[in-house]
Amino acid sequence: MTQFYDARGNIYGVVSPAELRSHGIDLPLSADQAVSTRLAWTALAIASECGWGTMPRPAAAKAHRCDGLLVGPFQAAPPFDLLIVNTDGTLAERSGNGLTIFAQALTDQGLMAQACDLRVHHDKSDAASPVVTHVEAAIYEQVEGFWLALGQPAFGPSAVGAREVEAVSMGHREFSHVAALATIDPQWACSQFVRVGNPHCVTLVEQASALPENPAMDVPVLFERLRAIAFAPPGGSGQPCAAGVNLQWAARAPGDRVIARVFERGEGATASSGTSASAVACAAWRAGWIDAGEVAVVMPGGTAPVRLHAEAETLLSVSLFGAAHRQP
Repeated sequence: MTQFYDARGNIYGVVSPAELRSHGIDLPLSADQAVSTRLAWTALAIASECGWGTMPRPAAAKAHRCDGLLVGPFQAAPPFDLLIVNTDGTLAERSGNGLTIFAQALTDQGLMAQACDLRVHHDKSDAASPVVTHVEAAIYEQVEGFWLALGQPAFGPSAVGAREVEAVSMGHREFSHVAALATIDPQWACSQFVRVGNPHCVTLVEQASALPENPAMDVPVLFERLRAIAFAPPGGSGQPCAAGVNLQWAARAPGDRVIARVFERGEGATASSGTSASAVACAAWRAGWIDAGEVAVVMPGGTAPVRLHAEAETLLSVSLFGAAHRQP
């Protein structure tokens, strides 16, 4: 039976490969083989596991009960392979909240060691597969959860495969101007591309009032314009990134805090996103808004603690803390 977990308002279903097969879905035995046959089974899996079923669907709810499906593990001992399936049937390279949820599900199943590697397999041509994340159980501010080591971020259009974007300066740094975003709102004129295992476009705004609110992003007119930017074809335009890109907006806040909104590739507006929070923290550091160390990224679904480790002008690593709980 698929189990649903919540991490900062981000909800994923967790299902084992054997369970999917028992539901009549022809899933191969290995994660690599499952990736290569993705078109044959992901849409069926989403329809089977992520619908509302007999539950009453809230009036303002999305078409699916969750933000995606975590399929795994494919082994009985670490390291563990898994797939992150977006609700449009595409695969993601990494999800901070998703991996937090998967680590909690492994813990509930008695499989999670104190620390282990989670290996996400995907079919994106612009990134190596699998993407490995080291996960360690921890307690942060009296909350039991996990630190996810996301590695060294990469910056700029080339890091995410962005094309036909202009350079724009802010302070002594060079950023990117994504015309399609600035056309929607002139205040969305300065963006930072970041890769933290998956691709992100963080738009930096002067005032929190320039951040889009989630209900507005769900309105069809704005949703379609953002989907064209964020989603890969055929769901989107593949411009500026052929493989699609996660969109974030960030505004400075007092202290080591950044306020953010998220529109995910393959999903849409979300209450929170772990890798998005990490990308926002990285972009804020590069813009000079914050110093390295601990940063709080505030999203509608909750606040994500992020740790940045830097030496001089180089950001060496980013880590994310998260906790998850199982839904009834």
